[in-house]
Amino acid sequence: MVGLKEELLKSIWHAFTALDLDRSGKVSKSQLKVLSHNLCTVLNVPHDPVALEEHFRDDDEGPVSNQGYMPYLNKFILEKVQGNFDKVEFNRMCWTLCAKKNLSKSPLLISDEDAFKVWVIFNFLSEDKYPLIIVPEEIEYLLKKLTEAMGAGWQQEQFDHYKIALNTSREGLSAWELIDLIGSGQFSKGMDRQTVSMAINEVFNELILDVLKQGYMLKKGHKRKNWTERWFVLKPNIISYYVSEDLKDKKGDIILDGNCCVEALPDKDGKKCLFLIKCLDKSFEISASDKKKKQEWIQAIQTTVNLLRAGSPPPHKEARQKRKELRQKLLAEQEELERQMKELQTANENKQKELETVRKQLEAAAARAAEEEKKRLQTQVELQDRFSLELEREKMVRQKMEEQVAQKSSELEQYLQRVRELEEMYKQLQEALEDEKQARQDEETVRKLQARLLEEESAKRAELEKWHLQQQQTIQMTEAEKQELENQRMIKERALQVAMQQLEQLELERKEALEQYEEVKKKLETAANNTKSWKDKVAHHEGLIRLIEPGSKNPHLITNWGPAAFTEAELEQRQKSWKGKKATSE
Repeated sequence: MVGLKEELLKSIWHAFTALDLDRSGKVSKSQLKVLSHNLCTVLNVPHDPVALEEHFRDDDEGPVSNQGYMPYLNKFILEKVQGNFDKVEFNRMCWTLCAKKNLSKSPLLISDEDAFKVWVIFNFLSEDKYPLIIVPEEIEYLLKKLTEAMGAGWQQEQFDHYKIALNTSREGLSAWELIDLIGSGQFSKGMDRQTVSMAINEVFNELILDVLKQGYMLKKGHKRKNWTERWFVLKPNIISYYVSEDLKDKKGDIILDGNCCVEALPDKDGKKCLFLIKCLDKSFEISASDKKKKQEWIQAIQTTVNLLRAGSPPPHKEARQKRKELRQKLLAEQEELERQMKELQTANENKQKELETVRKQLEAAAARAAEEEKKRLQTQVELQDRFSLELEREKMVRQKMEEQVAQKSSELEQYLQRVRELEEMYKQLQEALEDEKQARQDEETVRKLQARLLEEESAKRAELEKWHLQQQQTIQMTEAEKQELENQRMIKERALQVAMQQLEQLELERKEALEQYEEVKKKLETAANNTKSWKDKVAHHEGLIRLIEPGSKNPHLITNWGPAAFTEAELEQRQKSWKGKKATSE
């Protein structure tokens, strides 16, 4: 009943909006009474004069106002509709009220009757919102149906251009614009008025009268068993048959339900293309004009029965509902997409604001960084100047240190030379120890070596004390020379460490000399039994193991032990001693 109520409201809306308004902008009470009376008549609703007068009282509430008529219409008319009324007569009444005021005055290629049918089809296909319009998708569906009924080819490209032009201006067409479109012949070029009228009538029968199929066939009588030609009309739950196609003389109905069935029959009694419709109480034998018609009718009836079993609406109504649901779904998706786009746009604007804030912060940070960089460069220049001065001072100190290192390196080379000489002397000492004389001489030499080492150790200690005193004096110097003296102190400390290492080395050498002395002593006791002439040999080798000491820078005599080994006085004394011993031995 809800779908029926919506269909009735569309036709009533056209009739209501066509009524004349008075000076106050309202529909007159007499016109609403006439409209309500006509509606009750065509819808087979009993009249209620008391309720009618009550709702049409003279005030600004109730049905006299545009907003107040709908509650009255729903409560006292539409809710009482049972469905036992003629839809065509109802629509024709509403059409009569609105056509004269709204129908175009320009000549059309269709008759007024065809325009009425197009108007009814518009109400069926229009959207369920007011003011009523038919959307481009439904226009395309209707034009395709008309083109198919006329047997012409569908011009999709032509409609696409029309659809683009329509979408740029509005959402759809009104009923009167749709009548003008079809009546203009824009999509039926080359077709005569009769062909267009037949196509409109065929589509009207299918969509509005629920005519699924119609045509002439022969029917076998139940009593007289004769075959009579009848005009059959198939609807969703009934097959009606008439004397002719003008539908004036109805001969009977075949009530269809889910228990009915249809089956083909073999040819008999001179009749061909037979089929049988079985119902609960009766069966009907029918003969089609040819096999194609027979198969079409069997298929159409079987489809109708299947829909009744499934409880589904007629195909064209189900298709309309699916198209509406699809449009609603697409509209919902579009609205959701628009909502998401708005959210994205809002988010984008927020992001832009955030980016602008970040950009300003970055600019401020860049300005601060530039200022800090300027200060840093200035500080760096100052530090570079200071470091340059310190570097020059460092170079001077380093040059002095290199000179000292070179001097120390020369002294170290002389010391190494003396060490090599000592090593050679040690080898000669080992050869001298072969006999007793040579061992005794070695003993004396070791004693002298020990004394010499002690003297050198004392000299080194004195030198260390001297350097320590110099360090104490350096600490008492002025602040201006403090840095340079500190560097010299470090150099001297390193030299002191080197000297300490040398002293430790000499101490080790002294200990080794003592060990050698003990070994020589043991060998001397062994050699005492083997030789008696040790005095000559010791005299001959006297002075071989004397340690070499750094001499003064004055020229000295050079012997086979190296430069500065003996002074002139020592050499003269030794020469005298050797000559005396040589004379005694001779």
